[in-house]
Amino acid sequence: WKVKNIEISDVPTDGEAINALNGIIVGNIRMGYGHYRISMAIASAAYSMGYTPYWFDLNAYEQTTGGKVIRHLNSLYSMGSRWSQKYPMFNRFYWEPLNSEGFRKLTYNATDQKISELMTPVYRNLPKDMPFIATHVWPAQAAVHAKMQKVVNVIPDNWPMALHLAEGSIHTVQSFSSYLGYKTLHGMDGDKPLKHMPEEAICEVGHYIDHELVFNLEADCKKRLHRIENNEPKRILLTIGGAGAQRELFGQIIKKLLPEVKEKRVVLLINVGDYKSVWENLIQDIPELIILGQCHFDNWQETQRIAEQLDGTLEGVHIFYHEDIFAAVYATNLLMRRTDLMITKPSELSFYPVPKLLVKRVGGHEAWGAIRSAEIGDGTIECATSDYAIQMLEIILSEKTVMRKFSEHILEAHKNGVYDGAYKAVALAVK
Repeated sequence: WKVKNIEISDVPTDGEAINALNGIIVGNIRMGYGHYRISMAIASAAYSMGYTPYWFDLNAYEQTTGGKVIRHLNSLYSMGSRWSQKYPMFNRFYWEPLNSEGFRKLTYNATDQKISELMTPVYRNLPKDMPFIATHVWPAQAAVHAKMQKVVNVIPDNWPMALHLAEGSIHTVQSFSSYLGYKTLHGMDGDKPLKHMPEEAICEVGHYIDHELVFNLEADCKKRLHRIENNEPKRILLTIGGAGAQRELFGQIIKKLLPEVKEKRVVLLINVGDYKSVWENLIQDIPELIILGQCHFDNWQETQRIAEQLDGTLEGVHIFYHEDIFAAVYATNLLMRRTDLMITKPSELSFYPVPKLLVKRVGGHEAWGAIRSAEIGDGTIECATSDYAIQMLEIILSEKTVMRKFSEHILEAHKNGVYDGAYKAVALAVK
């Protein structure tokens, strides 16, 4: 599928004009991987439905006032994520409360509403009646301030927080529990009951998943079930976020898996995204990876080839790194289709239709992604300690039941439309 970038310039360029009649603007912020990945899902669904997706990344407009504000706030959030994993007291008394209760308050949202006004100048030449789908609240708020008429605010988390509100837009959520929490603005002003959101302002749509993953879901699950029954090597994918959080935990998991790799019972795939330093830190901790690992760095064609080769025979450890963030994030999407188990923190990936071992969260709001996945049955409960994560991994590797149940539950959820959220968000924007 094809995405067209919306760029800004101080001088006239030979770029093509925006097709307002058949286009959809996907407003996003390159802040970590989560919002970016959801943007990809929306763009993929839009393209599959016959629309042209236009990529509108506010963080890419670095010379603007809004871009500078976003870059500063992003650096603070990234630092907080790293510190939360390094300093338990900071995590317990500041980071967890901020990410669960601090961002939940309406007073926090009021501040963001004003800050987002600084981001509106880049909207000036956008067609005001063009569908605008935002996967972060700032582009949604700014779009409303800029008088865009069809704004859909795609909310990523399952824990209701005022942080994600953009008054004047249509809010979409991924679950019914999230729908009720947002509709009643639950806990956003302490215990005080608030006037609920009107019916037209919020909609439950399901999980935001790329068309390629949804379209191939049944075939991919059947292949996983076939590999389980035939005792084929398990393909295990580790995704390590841009902040490089939980390095120690992932190191312990890799050490646990290396003997299985040597015995050809496991194929290990590690995506370090666009952070080569994560790989450099891993090989400091586990020098053996230098010998066992095959590096696929900054080679998109090679990444695609490896993802396709997973349908056949593949052995050893494969490490993926791409300097380009789009390739860095989407590499996980390519690999997860042919993966038997993905090990990740319970961020946006906890909503994806692939078997998951969910390790300790980074931020209190992520806990509810793990709860959602565990209840649907396409992932584990949150394994908050390294010992518990290793125990869960041992069960998954040694018994067929859990692995089989993952795929069966994914197929059942698919029948119920759980993974159709991206299509439904697009439909709301264009109606």
